[in-house]
Amino acid sequence: MLSVNTNTGAMIALQYLNETEAQMAKTQNAINTGMKVASAKDDGATYAIAQNMRGDIAGYSAVTDSINRGMSVIDVAMSAGQSISDLLIEMKQKALAASDTSLDSTSRQAINQDFIALRDQIATIVKNAVFNNFNLVDGSTAQITALASADGTRRITASAENLSLSGSIVTMSTGASVSTLASASVMVATIQTSLTNVNSALAKLSSDSKKFSVQLSFTQKLSDSLTSGVGNLVDANMATESALLQSLQVKQQLGVQALSIANQAPQYILSLFR
Repeated sequence: MLSVNTNTGAMIALQYLNETEAQMAKTQNAINTGMKVASAKDDGATYAIAQNMRGDIAGYSAVTDSINRGMSVIDVAMSAGQSISDLLIEMKQKALAASDTSLDSTSRQAINQDFIALRDQIATIVKNAVFNNFNLVDGSTAQITALASADGTRRITASAENLSLSGSIVTMSTGASVSTLASASVMVATIQTSLTNVNSALAKLSSDSKKFSVQLSFTQKLSDSLTSGVGNLVDANMATESALLQSLQVKQQLGVQALSIANQAPQYILSLFR
């Protein structure tokens, strides 16, 4: 039917053209953002899933920072322990030298001065083995705890090892000396016991450090997997979008032509009245 009031062909052509324009806008948005789901408007369900996963990723970022801080605290404690172990070896050497019966008093006093300097250095190392206000070797804390899960419900811990003088590990007293033959002879065994204890404490700290390292590696891999999963959900396939854009551009041109042809239909009515 020919009518000047209703142009059905033009309405249909316009509907298809509008649909093509909407698809083009969606494709261009995907190309501009690199994402097929950039907002809840694009796909509410997928967007919600992606946002939840992004929340977990952010949580694991905090976990990574927490573990790294914990590892740094343990590393500082281990460095202190290694230095103390080296000092104890030197002190054992001094004590053995001072226990020599053929040594005169003046020489023994000189050795004792070196011994005392090494002893005091242990106290200095213990005091300064601090990172982020944590000291695992001075007895000020029992352990350090780090996050192990994105929801904060699971944690990992590392136990402290008190390496202070006159402690259960370094049994040598704060006033230890090798000023006499008798004290030097006794000190050899005391230092050996302390050295054995310190090395054992270092082994425990090393074990805790390994635990933190394993947890850190797992956390990073898990975060990477989640990031990849989010990408699979929301990232646009640019090759596909490029091909689709070219197809839609052709459809757009054809739609415009179809609408133009449909709009010319009422002109034919004029010929009926000439």
